Amino acid sequence: MPMELHLIPPDTRMEASADGVSFNISESTTRTFLCRLTVTDQIEQESLDVSIWGSADGEAWPKRPLLKLPQQFYRGTTKLVLDLSLRPEVKFIRARWDLNRWGRVAPTPMFVAGMDLVEIPPMSRETPTKRLVLAAS
Repeated sequence: MPMELHLIPPDTRMEASADGVSFNISESTTRTFLCRLTVTDQIEQESLDVSIWGSADGEAWPKRPLLKLPQQFYRGTTKLVLDLSLRPEVKFIRARWDLNRWGRVAPTPMFVAGMDLVEIPPMSRETPTKRLVLAAS
């Protein structure tokens, strides 16, 4: 059964930058996930930066994320693939969100969003170039 994780629970109201709860992914068979960030509400003149972080023990987190999603300004859905098949040391993952606000209106940023990850089949290790060469032979 594929893993399904809610790194940011649906309809989470965000008013400050924060780290999400960590999830143990050591039982994942493919270690490949489709990440879907859905922003359902926001106010003007603000941005949301979401990243996914990995850890070997769930306690020590590195200085760089495994994946950074495109910066968000508006409502909508963004999808990316997180492939950890070549990172066997990563046993735990969590989300981090950073909010930014500018302008002369209310100083507190506000987004309502959620991010879920669904385990998908592993990505092919073949490059398109290799397949083209084989097809030409």
